[in-house]
Amino acid sequence: MTAIIVDDEKHCRDVLGLLIQKHCPTIHLVSSCSDGSGAIEAIEMHHPDIVFLDIEMPGMSGFDMLEACRFTNFEVIFTTAYNEYAIKAIRHNALDYILKPIDKDELVQAVGRMQKTRPEKEATRVDNFIEYLTRQKMGDRIALPTSDGLQILQSEEIWYCESEGGYTRFYLTNGKISLISKTLKEVEDVLEIKGFCRVHHSYLINLRYVQKYVRGDGGEVIMSNGKNIPVSRNKKQEFLNFLEKI
Repeated sequence: MTAIIVDDEKHCRDVLGLLIQKHCPTIHLVSSCSDGSGAIEAIEMHHPDIVFLDIEMPGMSGFDMLEACRFTNFEVIFTTAYNEYAIKAIRHNALDYILKPIDKDELVQAVGRMQKTRPEKEATRVDNFIEYLTRQKMGDRIALPTSDGLQILQSEEIWYCESEGGYTRFYLTNGKISLISKTLKEVEDVLEIKGFCRVHHSYLINLRYVQKYVRGDGGEVIMSNGKNIPVSRNKKQEFLNFLEKI
């Protein structure tokens, strides 16, 4: 099987290349690329069986690169340091991923899974994933069921959400507040892949509007609209991990 590595960090490309050479003898590396545009050219030229793809790259992310590819008859193994939103999307579409730093055993297992499933599924998973990404971009509009109908919003129009029993209050950037008949957990399931983080049993915040974090037992977040929101102890580390990737 032929493969291409796509990663903006040379060290990561070199390490992965050595691991593949040593532990995956059935894989033949045909190209190693430092950015998405170069990867697209290499994919069009070599038609690889597997693409080892970094997610977070400057200019063009791994997801952007996939959407720009005309040839998609290959399997994808994502390589990423840390990205909960991306991993949820990948799992949703049954694609594989390896967390950095890459462990040789995880690499061997991922390659083995790809070799077993490819004859059966071919490139359908990649095509389905690209379709999923397209739906997510189109689906950035959110329909909120209100008392008199539906209110259509973009995710960036929401500062944060607050639980109120079986209802949720949406605090919007235009200063308005919308109350909908869905629990905060139901709202979280929709918004967590759009850059929102549950920091407290009562609060779901839009990470793009976090201005400051104040340490404490759990601490608190100061949003860019001046609102102070508590962070619970059991959500603290997960939230800080998210902040590191902003």
